[in-house]
Amino acid sequence: MTNEATNETTDGATDELLFQDEAPKPSAGLDRDCALTQEGSWKVLVVDDEAEVHDVTRLVLSGFKYKGRPLKFISAYTGQEARELMAANPDIAVILLDVVMEENDTGLKLVQYIREVAKNHFVRIILRTGQPGQAPEERVIVEYDINDYKEKTELTAQKLITTIVSALRTSCDIATIEANRRGLEKIIEASENIFELQSLEKFSTGVLTQITSILALDQNAILCQASGFAAVNHMGQFNILAATGEFQAHIRKNVADVLPTDIHEIVIKAVRERSSLFYNGKHYIGYFRSRNGSESVIYLEGCAPLSDLDRQLVEIFFANVSIAFDNLHLNKEVEDTQREIIHTLGETIEWRSHETGNHVRRVSEYIYILALKYGLTEEESKLLRLAAPMHDVGKLGIPDSVLNKPGLLSPEEVALIRTHPAIGFEILKSSQRPMLKAAAIIALHHHERFDGTGYPTGLKGEDIHVYGRLASVADVFDALMSDRIYRPAWPVDQVVGHFKKERERHFDPRMADILLENLDEFLSIRTAYKD
Repeated sequence: MTNEATNETTDGATDELLFQDEAPKPSAGLDRDCALTQEGSWKVLVVDDEAEVHDVTRLVLSGFKYKGRPLKFISAYTGQEARELMAANPDIAVILLDVVMEENDTGLKLVQYIREVAKNHFVRIILRTGQPGQAPEERVIVEYDINDYKEKTELTAQKLITTIVSALRTSCDIATIEANRRGLEKIIEASENIFELQSLEKFSTGVLTQITSILALDQNAILCQASGFAAVNHMGQFNILAATGEFQAHIRKNVADVLPTDIHEIVIKAVRERSSLFYNGKHYIGYFRSRNGSESVIYLEGCAPLSDLDRQLVEIFFANVSIAFDNLHLNKEVEDTQREIIHTLGETIEWRSHETGNHVRRVSEYIYILALKYGLTEEESKLLRLAAPMHDVGKLGIPDSVLNKPGLLSPEEVALIRTHPAIGFEILKSSQRPMLKAAAIIALHHHERFDGTGYPTGLKGEDIHVYGRLASVADVFDALMSDRIYRPAWPVDQVVGHFKKERERHFDPRMADILLENLDEFLSIRTAYKD
């Protein structure tokens, strides 16, 4: 018996010279296109210890096609060879399996291995035997999901074709059902993941990631190497918030400046018609409009032509996404309003003490950068940026005569003004909102000093809350760089010298170093928010 396990062909001819030195290549697995390989053929594994059976099978089915695609034969002559080839080709659609080979029950053992060990419930199995007395029990056929049992003598050419068609049709149906199941599973998983993302930018990135995953259910990278973006209408033009693939370099750019004219016209059509569109089989434009009128667009390109199942999955997923976009737009409006109120209140406090109105905006940006570079998370750093304008809210309890005194303060006045951190904490401490809780901590601790000589309680080192230590650096840096009623602004060199001198005394040394090492970044904020 000759071993020709790697002898594969699609047309009945022998290909020994072409394939004998090549190892079988793993396929991508059973996909939504009815277990097709990348070459577009149906894989049929023939397992029989008689070479003639392989030759006759190829000859009879030579030129046969199902759904326009040919068969691709893989030959195995022993049960062990069949196992190895199954492992290398998990997308085999049909097995023509001899019952008796090395042993009387080799074929049945292989079936048991396929169903119970390999857990492959998709491949269709047709048993063939030349010994009618070796027919398996009815129980075995049912339990092991064997599709058909034929004696080799009764398998005429027409009956073999009919048997193969029936098996492939069943294989295709199972693959479609499984693709639907996995697709819906992916949608549930994707929806759960993206709903956790509260920022519009992160949410948009999450949507792009998840939709690419949904469209690549067969885990075949060749199928979907998608590029795309999410864009939001801002003052009449769509700007890219998040992107993947070739569009990653275009974040924050106008969609009109990025897309080719013909594709951009399709996007405009989707916006004008307020509907999602599939274009040319390979492009998808998802349109969303929130209850407050905000408009968003998701654009994807580069996938293989979308099947009906693909489109259904996309539409189901984006029905969920549309609701989430709507909620995020509403949340963003609330956050923007909240931020504006807090900034206005902070500026009012500074105005009352005749200090610069943009001081609170600059301190907010300083503390955000410091927090990120210090190692706080993006979420926590943004929280501090929101909370920072309230750092001097306690000045509401200080009389104007003390707050705006141009000369030196008396010891009694110094003691009075040093009560403003505690006053601020009392004002804010009752709130359960994370932002106001952070603001209460900042208000209480931002005048503490690293060496323990600060106020109101003389905390030292890391006993001072990290929020207070960050706020201290941000507040003092901006105060020294700004005119005050009792002194003019310091030049940059003098401010740098002060921070070098006061690291480990006034300031957390690591935070002072972050400021000094990134001085240009902080100075650019002063330029952006001039008084």
